[in-house]
Amino acid sequence: LARAGPVSMFETVYRAWKGITPREAASKVKHFFRYYAINRHKATTLTPAYHAEDYSPEDHRFDHRPFLYEINWKWQFRIMDQKVSKIERVMKEQY
Repeated sequence: LARAGPVSMFETVYRAWKGITPREAASKVKHFFRYYAINRHKATTLTPAYHAEDYSPEDHRFDHRPFLYEINWKWQFRIMDQKVSKIERVMKEQY
């Protein structure tokens, strides 16, 4: 699940966790990413100095991952909801 976004994490979790409905898997992934976005900034340290050089022996200062996220994940959660609806529709047709 490393480097997985909300949609790919949903797909992986739904396939890996047996006995869980697609809606439950989506709910758990949404909960995780909502709180990840809320708390991500707490795991980062912004250095007060401006670094004008490209090279530094302290590579952790140049971590370019974003630390502020939109907590709604509108596009990703919408795609996830569409996938859940599609899976539920197929399951309903099979039974």
